[in-house]
Amino acid sequence: MIEQLPALVFAVPLTTAICMPVAGHVRKSVCRPLALASASAMAVLSVASLWAVVSHGSVRYSFSGWAPPIGIEWLADPVAAVMAAGVSVLGVLCLLYGGAVGDRTHDRHPVPYYTMVLLLLAGLSGAVYAGDLFNIFVFLEVVSLSAYALVAVQGGRALVSAFRYLLMGTLGTAFYLLGVGYFYAATGALNIADLAQQVPGLLGSKAVMAGLIFMLVGLAIKMALMPLHGWLPDAYGDGPTAAVPLLAGLVTKVALLIWVRILFWVMAAGESQGTAGIFMLVSSLGMLASVAGACIALRQRNLKRMFAYGGISHIGLVMIGIGQANQTGLTGAVYYLLNDAVMQCALFVLAGLAVHRYGVRTLDDAGRAAIRSPWVMGTFVVAALGMVGLPPTGGFFGKLRILLAALEAGNPLAAGAVIVTTLVTLGYFARLLERLVRGGSAESEPERAKMPWTLRAAMAALAAAMLALGIWNDPILEALTTATGGLAI
Repeated sequence: MIEQLPALVFAVPLTTAICMPVAGHVRKSVCRPLALASASAMAVLSVASLWAVVSHGSVRYSFSGWAPPIGIEWLADPVAAVMAAGVSVLGVLCLLYGGAVGDRTHDRHPVPYYTMVLLLLAGLSGAVYAGDLFNIFVFLEVVSLSAYALVAVQGGRALVSAFRYLLMGTLGTAFYLLGVGYFYAATGALNIADLAQQVPGLLGSKAVMAGLIFMLVGLAIKMALMPLHGWLPDAYGDGPTAAVPLLAGLVTKVALLIWVRILFWVMAAGESQGTAGIFMLVSSLGMLASVAGACIALRQRNLKRMFAYGGISHIGLVMIGIGQANQTGLTGAVYYLLNDAVMQCALFVLAGLAVHRYGVRTLDDAGRAAIRSPWVMGTFVVAALGMVGLPPTGGFFGKLRILLAALEAGNPLAAGAVIVTTLVTLGYFARLLERLVRGGSAESEPERAKMPWTLRAAMAALAAAMLALGIWNDPILEALTTATGGLAI
């Protein structure tokens, strides 16, 4: 039963998504509770899978009994199990939040909306667990198509943003698949475990290096790594409020995790100096994205665009950690990636709540609004502490780990980029907090109205997760160190 848990995590939302049009045709009101029940079951199964991996070690599942490399294999190691649990739990929280925030997009189009949400969750879990490069491509396509549709369902300007997202995403998928083709031509294998046996001895091959570069470009588009980030601010700014936290918290993070898998699990990067140029490129792109993204966020007046560029900046921080080519950087990068998924989800939950409950879209609106809810302000303060990188949140310990990795690698430029990004991030969050604190003193009508329990539960869970990741950083980092201890770095 244990080895089947990853397949069940994927099968539950996929099966529900397939059944959703039929259920919605009979009665549209069942769509949301059906989606919420499916995501909750997925969360329970993913947490059970995580517990099994922690207790018994990594789990490999071969579909239909066909062993790799002929068959399809899924791998639930500690990194994949943690990420899959994060995907499912954030999915539940976003569904709770979306039903009460006030954005009625999902009520106008419940069948396509909830079908796409469940397909997105299924695709993300498949991409996390997939043990071969081609199936990662398949699940990336499922994720991408679902994300395009979720942005477009808002209508209006979102249609243009979704079309731009589709064009860029299709280009990213094409580059990734081209890279997979080069790897297959050089090795005759697609399974990650098989590639890890062959690729380290082929680092001098032009086909292998070309494949690696093509996959980097494709995944850079998917993760919105600067300068290939142009689709993200508009997609997140114009997309439906109920869906954007899910997209911001998970889609780019899973693409980034796939790149980490390829670079360290496939390339066995530390065994040869042949990847030194790749690490230098990754670190340089990370420094550009982290500093430039933070500076552009500082200039934004629109809250959603500010948070979007903040997310782009933090993708750069993870890339800096990866680019240091040491275990301190790898564990710090994966740990910070987990934290950033929660922080981005929380920020866009707050941004959507600000729009629909308080009419706040810009910094100027925030200065005029009277937001006195302890739920809103408490969640914002915790998220701001995490984004800036202050204790006791996980953001502090993640940034500290990345900074130590840069110093360990003798890379003062990378260390300086982490510090500059932190200071600039402090600047725009301090400015926003000052506006909120000095906002109108009179309590507004929405503030007096009782906030739905689902909103309070979602915000409390997100704030608790950000604090828990910081408070229990030692066992989490120790587990990540153990999980990556066998890699050649």
